[in-house]
Amino acid sequence: MKSQINLILSLRRQGLDPNAILVWLALRKALLGCNSVLDVGCGVSGKLRELGVPNTTGFEGYLPDFEKAKRLNTHDHLVQGDAHELSRHFQPLQFDAVIALDVIEHFTKDGGLKLMQDMEKVARKKVIFLTPNGFLPQRQSAVGDLQAHLSGWDPAEMKRFGYEAIGQLGPKILRGEGHVLKHRPAAFWGVMSLIGQIAWSQYHPNQATAILCVKDLSR
Repeated sequence: MKSQINLILSLRRQGLDPNAILVWLALRKALLGCNSVLDVGCGVSGKLRELGVPNTTGFEGYLPDFEKAKRLNTHDHLVQGDAHELSRHFQPLQFDAVIALDVIEHFTKDGGLKLMQDMEKVARKKVIFLTPNGFLPQRQSAVGDLQAHLSGWDPAEMKRFGYEAIGQLGPKILRGEGHVLKHRPAAFWGVMSLIGQIAWSQYHPNQATAILCVKDLSR
């Protein structure tokens, strides 16, 4: 309990809204028992370490983010490369868990399916995705930044691939591009989104803004 409270306080100090903190708490729960984690498309976030994972490896394709992550020392190890070729960089069953947070939607459908297969090859225990619920339009903000959305993934589809989908970030109706709240004042609607997440959308992922998809490979 103490470690969870410390994690919540740390994430809150970083400016994360309560809905985002719930995502990290759900990820922390999903990663229990995993001592090594590969973070595909890691960007420049070092939050994975705060979850208490002993050994973290970040994999990033966008060179400016990779270089910044190195400066910030976000992971124990960092590898730069194309996630379309993930299996060329890592060995089968190399990590307890492989995660991709807000990544698979940046691939075409075929590319996303290959990413899923490659992640399942290099993981021993868990494969985890965080992705918008369905297709969410998003454009790139800089040349080559890999931020454009090319596909959408929904709970029923992920279930067919063996994943449990947990709703995240509150009701989908309240948020738009970039998961930004549609209405103002943001403080009020943020509370409404939080209440909706706790009471409804975590149990009804088809109506949630995003989905945390977990596949237990030991089953």
